[in-house]
Amino acid sequence: MPDTAVQSPATPLTTLSEDEILFRDNVRQFAEEKVRPLAKEMDEKGLFDHALLEQFFQLGLMGIEIPEQFGGAEGKFFDAILAVEELSRADASAGVVVDVQNTLVNNALLRWGNPEQKKRYLPSMVADTVGAYALSEAGSGSDAFALQTRAELKGSEYVLNGRKLWITNGKEAGLFVLFANIDPAAGYKGITAFIVEKGFAGFTVGKKEDKLGIRASSTCELILEDCRVPRENVLGEVGKGYKIAIETLNEGRIGIGAQMLGVARGAWEYAAKYAQERKQFGKVLSEFQGIQFQIAQMATDIEAARLMVYNAARMKDAGVTFVKEAAMAKLFASQVAERVTSLAIEIYGGAGFTKDYPVEKYWRDSKIGKIYEGTSNMQLATIAKLVMGK
Repeated sequence: MPDTAVQSPATPLTTLSEDEILFRDNVRQFAEEKVRPLAKEMDEKGLFDHALLEQFFQLGLMGIEIPEQFGGAEGKFFDAILAVEELSRADASAGVVVDVQNTLVNNALLRWGNPEQKKRYLPSMVADTVGAYALSEAGSGSDAFALQTRAELKGSEYVLNGRKLWITNGKEAGLFVLFANIDPAAGYKGITAFIVEKGFAGFTVGKKEDKLGIRASSTCELILEDCRVPRENVLGEVGKGYKIAIETLNEGRIGIGAQMLGVARGAWEYAAKYAQERKQFGKVLSEFQGIQFQIAQMATDIEAARLMVYNAARMKDAGVTFVKEAAMAKLFASQVAERVTSLAIEIYGGAGFTKDYPVEKYWRDSKIGKIYEGTSNMQLATIAKLVMGK
């Protein structure tokens, strides 16, 4: 659906540089022409189109912040956020593939990888390797540091045993930033991050979850049975995995905020266009004040979410503390996405409840925003702690 169909809640040009506008518009055009036509089929099949994934690499969307010396675009975190938003406007599954690659995996490698690890892995992250972030387990969701996966040093290798659950990009990924505990008696201070290649002995990708939304995005179980990981594949310091997890997820939450922003925008645009076409009682829906008010409120909420997400991303790039702002952006953007997509269905009426129209998919895709990379309650707990100083 072209942008000219309705007056979309648009980014004020004064907030973006010319380069950022050009980058955003290029991603938007790509999403419109290449991603949107595949969204319905990928959702129904529960599979991400491999050719589309290859195009992500060709366009440089999988290595936005990676330095040029490794083949990356050497862009800003803000650029990654723009890409996630625009892709998610067309399909949330496309958005999260790029989001996890950039805001979690690449960020972790860039911040904590040593020179040898960067030289070995970053070029492939730009060229052809999908990354995944493996923290969650069946018994450690919000309580992420209750993880049970163990790592034992044996000679020049660590031997890992355990299972990971809910791992985004699990099916497509060739590299995993994976967390295990080397000293359970030390609690969270034993948690260590490892760079795990898909081909390592003892590593298996298990079942793919059959999900409500973001169905094309693979969410898989990982099985580690005496998985052998070279000692040099420890990411950062031994026992400091908790720090890597916390700080990386703070950045990832801005990415999820961008994803939810894109989802809300996509649903709003369809609903606003439909309201100008559908007639009831001799008038198009958009002539009824009740519908006008709903569309206006939706647009206002989207703009507020955008400002929060963009502000958090700018703060990250500026090197200032952004933990509170990231939590607020994810919390609010996910709330907005759920409200806007639900209202979009109601504007469509009975038609919106069918799969013949796209808004029901946006609503299904929105629900995950309140759950992954920190539930809404966890965001509220973080915000409360920071604003109350406790």
